[in-house]
This record gives sequence, structure tokens and C-alpha cells, in this order.
Amino acid sequence: MNTAAGAKPTIFLRDHSAPAWRVDEVELQFDLDPAATIVASRLTLEQREAGAPLRLDAEELDLLEVRVDGRALDASEYAFDAQSLTIPNVHGRVIVETRVRIAPETNTSLQGLYASGPTERRFLLTQCEAEGFRRITPFLDRPDVLARYTVTLRADRDRFPLLLANGNLVEAGELDGGRHFARFVDPHPKPSYLFALVAGALERIEDEFVTAEGRRVRLVIHAEADAIGRCGWAMQCLKSSMRWDEERFGRCYDLDVFHVVATHDFAMGAMENKGLNIFNAKYLLADADSATDDDFRHVLAVVGHEYFHNWSGNRVTCRDWFQLSLKEGLTVYREQEFESDVASRTLRRIEDVRTLWRAQFSEDAGPLAHPVRPDRYSEINNFYTATIYEKGAEIVRMLATRLGRDGFRRGLDLYFDRHDGSAVTIEDFLAALGDANGVDLSPWLAWYAQAGTPELHAHGRYDAASRSYELTLRQHTGPTPNQPDKQALPIPVALALIGEDGMPMPLHLDGAAAAGGDERVILFDRDEATFRFANVPHEPAVSLLRGYSAPVRLRQQATLAQRLVQARHDTDGFNRWFAADTVARERFSQTLVDGSSDAAALAAWAGALDTALRDRELDPALVAEMLTLADAHSLTDDRHDLDPEAVHAARSAIETGLAQHLAASLLVRYRELSSEATTRGTGVEAAARRRLRNACLAALVRADAAHRSFADVHYVQADNLTDRLAALGVLVSLGDADATLERFAQRYAHDALVLDKWFSLQATRAYPQALDRVIELTSHPAYRWNNPNNVYALVGAFAMRNQRAFHRADGEGYRFVADAIARVDALTPQVSARLATAFGAWRRYEPARRALMQRELERLRAHTLSPDLADIVGRLLG
Repeated sequence: MNTAAGAKPTIFLRDHSAPAWRVDEVELQFDLDPAATIVASRLTLEQREAGAPLRLDAEELDLLEVRVDGRALDASEYAFDAQSLTIPNVHGRVIVETRVRIAPETNTSLQGLYASGPTERRFLLTQCEAEGFRRITPFLDRPDVLARYTVTLRADRDRFPLLLANGNLVEAGELDGGRHFARFVDPHPKPSYLFALVAGALERIEDEFVTAEGRRVRLVIHAEADAIGRCGWAMQCLKSSMRWDEERFGRCYDLDVFHVVATHDFAMGAMENKGLNIFNAKYLLADADSATDDDFRHVLAVVGHEYFHNWSGNRVTCRDWFQLSLKEGLTVYREQEFESDVASRTLRRIEDVRTLWRAQFSEDAGPLAHPVRPDRYSEINNFYTATIYEKGAEIVRMLATRLGRDGFRRGLDLYFDRHDGSAVTIEDFLAALGDANGVDLSPWLAWYAQAGTPELHAHGRYDAASRSYELTLRQHTGPTPNQPDKQALPIPVALALIGEDGMPMPLHLDGAAAAGGDERVILFDRDEATFRFANVPHEPAVSLLRGYSAPVRLRQQATLAQRLVQARHDTDGFNRWFAADTVARERFSQTLVDGSSDAAALAAWAGALDTALRDRELDPALVAEMLTLADAHSLTDDRHDLDPEAVHAARSAIETGLAQHLAASLLVRYRELSSEATTRGTGVEAAARRRLRNACLAALVRADAAHRSFADVHYVQADNLTDRLAALGVLVSLGDADATLERFAQRYAHDALVLDKWFSLQATRAYPQALDRVIELTSHPAYRWNNPNNVYALVGAFAMRNQRAFHRADGEGYRFVADAIARVDALTPQVSARLATAFGAWRRYEPARRALMQRELERLRAHTLSPDLADIVGRLLG
């Protein structure tokens, strides 16, 4: 590996060992001050490995005092360096006390204890996952060290009227000098990464939830004064998720209070700290004027996700960070099922698969590929990836498919009962699921251990004489870093045979005990196998991977006519979209290679979409997705020697040609939806109609720029951000929207989250000069380099969502982003490392651009980098 300066040593799963010391009780006292906070810690420890010194993780701490069993130690009796505090001569059961000083207001890493908000009303908060707690106090900062915490916070009452920590408030009162205190006890053992505190002047809204066990839980959401009015939807989502988890998985909340806090300064989406969730404000605040329909759904999903962690992550946690997907993959799956049950299952599945294809498949195809359970890492912050989350969730979904809904519930019940209060492994998870159902799930470990995206090749043969259909499946996974050889994986293939009338046929699989209805799941776990179906009256269209039953690249031999039968008639909503998307990708590939599209094929595809447009019974959100072509990155994630200009031209030609074919139906449906009162409101159905109306608007303007007037009116008449932003996006795509952009910015001048959308809209306009505008926007008063939301909205959107402009032939896009990465690395290393993944596919571009990207990566490597960024750059160049 080409290691960059600053990289940490590599840690291997094979070297894992249990901690030499156990922590039973943790008592913490904080004297809070933004400039100099004093943290006093009292740890009750017990030696588990005879003769082992006590080594506590410690970073960025000013050590003031160390005591063992009440005796102050001389500096010669311990060793303290940039990574640790080591006390060699302690044995058995001891009490270790330390006092340290930290400076929250200068901590821009957003790990540990730091300050958030405008200077005049800053508040303090923590982020400890994965290794932030060691920046607060010396500790065994690893997830398999679980302890009970008692936390006392002391601070100036006027400056910090609100004091919060994990657990239940047991005591509060006044102190001398205008100060006050609050003491919290968390009765549940937890790892240090789940520790949290918040202190500041925040407003709140409150509600109550009564659990199925009869516990009355106080629900409190805290935010700054100008944001608290937009927290009502989040409270509804919280109550909905609590009820859903009881009904679907039998999991009840276990404390007397549940706090949620919003901040604009957060490097992640949200954090599931026990009883005190901390949220990036973009996933908590929502009202019709300042949040889109997608924002409302994201709040629903993320609030649910963090709440579900109370069991899948908090009550049962991971033994080590190699097992990270044990909590994240499982919880993403639970989140997906939650939103699917309360909103739209088909739309959520389509969006999940789009994300998987765009983010995870490309990750698996490049130098940053890693297994769902990595076998090594240098910087754990860099493994909060699409592979851990999205692919991890897909593995859980396959297991749920394998066991069935009731069987999966039995397995999870046993998992939670067996391991409550423990730190466990993937093997423990699979064993519980298997034991509850009497099956051996050990073959599924290969999904966790093996990187890369399997290719599933499907070939069918119909025999009219015997009225039989043979389906041959073959799987192959290509080499990935450190894993040249792959094994066959268990792949659940949900399938149906679609007849000429568009209806599924009864399935008679040879060897099956009985007929399997019109849909069944085949477990394919070999390199190649053939399955024979009898009593098939005519050659079918084969609907494979229904509901996307496995995270694979499907290479299915099928005619255009067969795909269009699915696009018109498939009874599985996801597969109806899947068929249309496959046709779109085939048309794009043909256009990219030949320089022009097949007119007859384009017309036939348009005909199938026209059928969907005219179908008033079909879910409008599904129609909108069928009309929406995948982005340039997703369309090209398995191609090499990419020329972004050719990609842009081919994609634009397909979009424009399709829109022109559909123009008449688009106009009818757009006008119809514009006149319907049913497009108003915040419900699922109204949001689906808005989604289709906005898709129709975008397509109409692509078909003929003269339809711009529709976009102008659409913007002026919009009574919600969804419609307003959709119209603005159309106008920006036409290149003549300066005045409207300025009006939009003025309207939302004091709303940072909406301005982030304004930044992104301009950063993602697919024209080479977008870079000039992005550079100009870095000087905008609302843009801050030390705010992750700003950086992701502008620089991240440009680098990761604007293939054409980022990959400008002169290399200036690469230079700008590399300079931005270096600048951010000095502030917030987690953010710089994520930005650097924009170069993840650099080897797949044509030689000139490839050389320009390599030059920028080499330039970055020459600097002294944070461990986060050094790890990514080293792996990209390795």
C-alpha cells in the first residue's frame, strides 16, 4: 500500500483480543467552560489479564492529575503521550481517578466535546463514535468495554441553563457564583462511544409516550430558538417509530425520558447516544416552507433509525469495530422496513437500490472496496461506508427473506434476549437467527467476509413441445483489494414468470414438493445451476430478483419486448421500475458506443412509459421514478476509459429523445396534476402526485425549451419548498436563472439548511463552467469551511454529483477539490476524508483525466495529513 504521511498503523481482525481490564463503574464530573472545561473521572476497574499494565486511550488532553486508590501519582509512576495514559504497577481491583483540561471552543474536529452555533449563543455537545470519548477523558475507549455511568455537570446557569447527559436525571440544584448542577444515572451498561452531554441555552417541545409495558416516557426535542418551531414533525416520527418497533419487533423503550438535540455542526447524520440522541439539524427540522417531501421522509427515516438503535446497537452492541455492520446494517434494515410500512414500500425500495448501485457498487469496484466485515483498517472513521450500511442492510434483508417474516422475528427475539447488555459478533447474530429456526446460517458469513459485487447471469430456454422453461443461473465475483479469489455465495432469487397478458403464471418447479403459487424464492448457492419449470403455456418474460431480493448485478438475457412486458405489467412495483431502468441503461450504452440511439427501440420504450403515464391507478411516485433516468455516475459505474463529455452527450440525448416522444402525455398529466387539490398537503399521496408533477415539468422543458413558461409559473405559484425547488432546478438547467436564484437566496437568507440546497443546485449544474460558480460561492456569507453541511452541499455536491464539471478536461475541477480537501483536513478530518472518496473511480477514466487525478492525489500525499485523510489517499493510490 502507498501509505501517506500521517496514516495510523493497520489493525487486523485476526489480532483481536479481549480487554485486559474491565470497567465496572464510571463517575464523571464536568466543570463546563467553552475555553477550559475540567473533567474529573473516577473509574472502578478490575484486571482480567494478570500482569497487564493499565493503558487508557487519551488524545488532545491536558493531564492535570492521576490518582490510584486515592493516592496521587508522581509523573514517574505513569506514562502519558499523544495517544495514551499508561499506569504499569496496578493489579486486581482498583479505583483510578484523573483530572484533565480540554478546550471545546477550539475543537473543530467535531469529535469529543465541542461548541456549536453562532458565537453569541454557542452551546456544548459531544460526538464520541467511534473514538471521540478519548478526547474527553482517559478511558478504555473500545466498544466491548461496557460500564454504568454517573455523570455530574456543573456550569454557569445564565450561559448554560440546559444540562443533559445520558440516563435519568436524579438530582439538580444551585451552586455558588450563579452556577448550577445536574446529575444523571444511566442504569444500562454502555460502551464509551454512546456517552453524550449537551449544555446550552436551547428551546424545547415536549410530548409523552406510554409503552406497551406501561412505562410513561417523557419525550423532549431541543433546538435553537429559530428552529424549535420546525421540530413538530420529528416528534410525530419519534412516537410513530416507538409504536412501530413495539408492534413489529416487540421492542419497548427502557428509560423514563428520551431527549433529542439538533445542531448545525455535525459531521454525521445523527447519533444514537443512549437516551440522548444528537441530530444534524438537516435530519430533524421540517415544515412545508423549508423542507421538501424528501426531507420529510428523511426525517422519518433517520429519527426511526436512531431510535431503533436503542436495541440494535445500544442494548446489544458490537464487540469491536470490525463488527460495525452488526449494528448499522441491521438498523438500516429496520429503518427501511419502518418507512416502507408507514409510507411507500415501492418508492423506498427504489431509492435504496439507487443508493446501493450508485454508492456501494462503485465502492466495491474501486480501490476502497472492503468486506461488510473488514479484516483490517487503519482509521475506523473511514469505514462508515455504503458497504457497511447499505450492503450490510441488504444481507439482513436476504436473511429475512430466507427465514420469512415470522422466522426472522423469532431470530431477533432470541438475539436480543441472549445478548442483552453484551458486545457481540456477526457469528453471534447468525447463530441466534439460525438457532431460533433450526437452520445453519454459517454459509452467510461469506457475504460478510467477501468484498465485491456478485454478477448474476441468467439465461432462459423455453421448449414449446414439453411446455417447459429452463432457467440457468451463474454467479461470479471479481477480485478486490487483498481478495483475489472468491467463492459462491447464497443468493435468494425471488422470481415470477410473466405471461403475454402481463399476469404471473403458476409456478411448477421440478423437484419442489408442491406448486409454489405464482412467485417463489430460489436459494442459489453454487457457481452454476439450472432450474426447470413445467406446465408453462408459452415463452414467459422472467421477473427476477423481485423486490431486489439480492444485492447483485443482474446480467439477464432478455429481449426488449420481454423487458417492456415487465415495464407495462409486472405486479411487483420494484421490478416494474427495474425493467424500465434496465431498458434505459441499455439505450444509454448503445448511444454511448454508437453515438446515436436506436429510434425504434426508443419509441418502444417511450410507449411503455406512456402506458404508465396514462394509468391513473398506478402509484404516481412509481411513474415519476420510471421517468427519471439514472445519474451519470450510476450509468457508468461498471465502465472503463470514461469520457465525461461523451457520457453527458449520450445521457442528454436519451433524456431529450424520450421527453419528445412523451411530450403530449406529459403535458396532459402535468396540467391535470396542476389543477388537482390532491397535490397539496403533506401526506404520502399528495407527495407522490407532486413527485410526478415535477418529473413531468422537467421532462417537458427538456422536450422543448419553450415550455420554460411552465417553470416560471410553477415557481411563482409554489406553496411549498418541493415545488419551488423543482421549478428552480429546471430554470437553472436552462442557464438563465440568476434573478430567480437571487430571489430564492433572499427569501431563505436566514435558513442555513435551505441555502445548502441552493448551493447544491448550482454546484450540480452539468456544464463545465459550474466550477467558476462554485469557487465564487465559497465566498458567500452563508458558507463556512468549518461547517460539514456547507462543505458537503457545495464542494461535495460538485465533486460527487457533477461528473461533467468535476472532470473538466483541464483538470481544474480536480485541483479545486484537492485544495478544498487539504483546507478542510486542517479543520474536520472526517469531512476531508469523505470528500477524497470523490477520486475513488480515478482509474476508470480515460488516460488524460486519469493522469490529472493521480497528480492531485500525489500532491495531497506529499502533505502531512490527518490519519483519516492519509488512510483514504494511501488506499486510493495503493
